[in-house]
Amino acid sequence: MAEVIRMPRLSDTMAEGVIVAWNKKVGDSIKPGDVLAEVETDKATMDLESYNEGVILYIGVEAGKAAKVDGILAIVGKAGEAYESLLDAPENTPAAEPIATPVEPVPVPAATTTQATASVPVTTAPAAISDERVKASPLAKKIAADKGIDLRQVSGSGDGGRITKKDIDQYTPSAPDTTAPVPVFLPVGQEGHTDIPLTQMRKTIARRLSESMFGAPHFYLKMEINMDNAMAARTAINTVSPVKVSFNDMIIKACAQALRKHPDVNSSWMNDFIRQNHHIHIGSAVAMPDGLIVPVIRFADQKSLAQIASEAKSLYTKAKEKKLQPAEFSGNTFTISNLGMMDIEDFTAIINPPDSCILAVGRIKEVVVKNGDGFGVTNVMKVTLSCDHRSVDGAVGAAFLQTLKGFMENPVTMLV
Repeated sequence: MAEVIRMPRLSDTMAEGVIVAWNKKVGDSIKPGDVLAEVETDKATMDLESYNEGVILYIGVEAGKAAKVDGILAIVGKAGEAYESLLDAPENTPAAEPIATPVEPVPVPAATTTQATASVPVTTAPAAISDERVKASPLAKKIAADKGIDLRQVSGSGDGGRITKKDIDQYTPSAPDTTAPVPVFLPVGQEGHTDIPLTQMRKTIARRLSESMFGAPHFYLKMEINMDNAMAARTAINTVSPVKVSFNDMIIKACAQALRKHPDVNSSWMNDFIRQNHHIHIGSAVAMPDGLIVPVIRFADQKSLAQIASEAKSLYTKAKEKKLQPAEFSGNTFTISNLGMMDIEDFTAIINPPDSCILAVGRIKEVVVKNGDGFGVTNVMKVTLSCDHRSVDGAVGAAFLQTLKGFMENPVTMLV
């Protein structure tokens, strides 16, 4: 009997997914474990595996088009089997116009450029990457564009020399890459603009953070932390640690320990009640070309600094390569956003649902302070805690920051 393959929910925030490329077409035989398509979610590009066995009778969403969660992607059954009745059912309305012929994957639409008065064309990406003469899968083209890789320099291992995602992942440039997109500036007096299509990630960021900012009453608590002892401790730790420990790793550990003492901060507003989490999963925001993603260090309070550093490094790498799995970017109970490495002194961050709080971390800065009868230099770091006033009161947030400050100013106390 024919069966419907639907768009799965591949992340907790996913509302729709874009079919980047189909690996199968109408008439192809499939079995469990076969990769049917590459799907771009709001977090990453992931493989859609088959749980069915049979022949693809129908494909309902073209490559490059979006489908709602639970929307029809394909129908599988015996060769020649009738399937039209499945499409007629109200709950099985196709997510897009049906494709009657075998599907030929097409790329996700690239940024388009229009020009009002200029007489010369405007481009926003290297021609080499979008050159249709280069045989490459849509996903390979997209990743190459994100990484600034010239597809003409990549050897393809697919049929007829077609470049695949694997080829891009394994590609090592022989010289510095100079193909990254650069800003376009027109001659004086000429106007132009670039329209950049929204990725699933950017759509979700816009929706969720708008809901958070305008739905959760934010308030902000700022504190200055002396980092002299933390800097000395980090140097000593890295002489014995099997993996390099960063200041951000130390902040993750300190926040996790502080949350154990202040469980009200480790909570979520659930409309009819407040959920106080008994586990501590720390999200650490990572900036990517498409937007922001938050890999999660699970049970951070139960891990050593070396374990946190190793796990964080692995997660950040996977995030930048768009290889994170749903369990690795969901379930956070508290989030950290650190812009200190970008020389930002202090800032405020929007709460990352379902958390009640997010900590914005600025750079470590040398300041002159009075020292006895003279003056000296010390290192300080400014942090800002954004709190959802529905679930966390000012005194609760302030007490959490005091505990965090104590751990960072005397790091040995969070290691015992």
